Amino acid sequence: MRVLMFGWEFPPHISGGLGTACYGLTKGLHSVGVNDILFVVPKAYGDEDATKVNIIDAGEIVVSDRIVDYKSFFQKMRFIEVGSSIRPYASPEEYENLTEAERAGVKYLVQSSFSGKLSFSGGYGQNLFQEIANYAVVASVIAYQQKFDIIHAHDWLAYPAGIAAKMISGKPLVVHVHATDFDRSGGSVNPSVYQIEKAGMEAADKVIAVSNLTRNIIIEKYGISPDKVVTVHNAVEPLNNGELKFAERYINDKIVTFLGRVTLQKGPEYFIEAAHLVLQKMKNVRFVMAGSGDMLNRMIGRVAALKIGHRFHFTGFLKGDDVHHMFSLSDVYVMPSISEPFGISPLEAMQSNVPVIISRQSGVSEILHHAIKVDFWDTHAMADAIYGILKYEGLPNMFKKHARLEVDNLKWEHAADKVKNIYQSLLN
Repeated sequence: MRVLMFGWEFPPHISGGLGTACYGLTKGLHSVGVNDILFVVPKAYGDEDATKVNIIDAGEIVVSDRIVDYKSFFQKMRFIEVGSSIRPYASPEEYENLTEAERAGVKYLVQSSFSGKLSFSGGYGQNLFQEIANYAVVASVIAYQQKFDIIHAHDWLAYPAGIAAKMISGKPLVVHVHATDFDRSGGSVNPSVYQIEKAGMEAADKVIAVSNLTRNIIIEKYGISPDKVVTVHNAVEPLNNGELKFAERYINDKIVTFLGRVTLQKGPEYFIEAAHLVLQKMKNVRFVMAGSGDMLNRMIGRVAALKIGHRFHFTGFLKGDDVHHMFSLSDVYVMPSISEPFGISPLEAMQSNVPVIISRQSGVSEILHHAIKVDFWDTHAMADAIYGILKYEGLPNMFKKHARLEVDNLKWEHAADKVKNIYQSLLN
């Protein structure tokens, strides 16, 4: 079985959990026998771990195209000249007409205005929508050139690429929903993003949701048939005791950590309000906000307004060993997300023997038992949980004893086995 997989990032070049999840899943698929994966990224840097996948750099694919009107995704999209009359951006009716015309011997020529390689930043900048369109263009060429059995597209950035590959090849398409714009925006969805997400889900033969929380959103907000949507919970890369990082502590204070994007979805303001409540009862505690995002300056301002800056630290974005370093310093990890499709970071904290507090509005709360769960908006309950773990020694000891065993059983191989079964069901 050969899988053509589209993502937007791959470790070590990541901006959040999406790249980490793609990496874990591909390794898990390799371990369960799906060991022929073509993983396409907009921009490859050359240092990606390609031991379990074949990395394809979209920026190295030669294409030839012209600008045309394509209403389904963008007002302007590109058709590709790939030596065939099949055009990747056509309605089902147009596709059928083209196919019939080809059978009748009628040839359609595309007048090209561009030939060469498309440039990708591989990031999330101002030209994101253009890069998504260009990525779909390249996907058409790859789908025409490569042989594969199934297509797997991760998150909305890659859905147009997955659709284009399906239209060229006719192979089954699986879209993997790691988050929806309802999660990212707090309900104020971007209409363009919503349309891309909905089109991807509708075009897919199967939709994978990372939690039942996300599955319900897909069904209720996007109108996708429940029979088509399957939940496959994420997992975490195994970490043995030799890999645990124990940093030397130069202070006696307790440390409570928030680690994630400082955005509306992650609920950073609730963490700060809970911190303020805890500091009214305890003085020997410091709070750390590790991450970056569009709300960072507001959060710094709020900490200053509450006059707790001497007990609050902002580290900026952390990844790799810096994440494990931060967890080794932490006494409590808090994830107060407003809407979290899954949430891998609590699992990483538990691997480092750190007690975790998570919001009930997270997918990971569906599978974790040895974690304290609170509503994201209930800052008093959050503060009480933080205080209890810091104050009473038996509570963190209990969590440390059982949580590590629980998280060690959440393996990517288990998630990959479910995904493999989805592949086989479509191929059969």
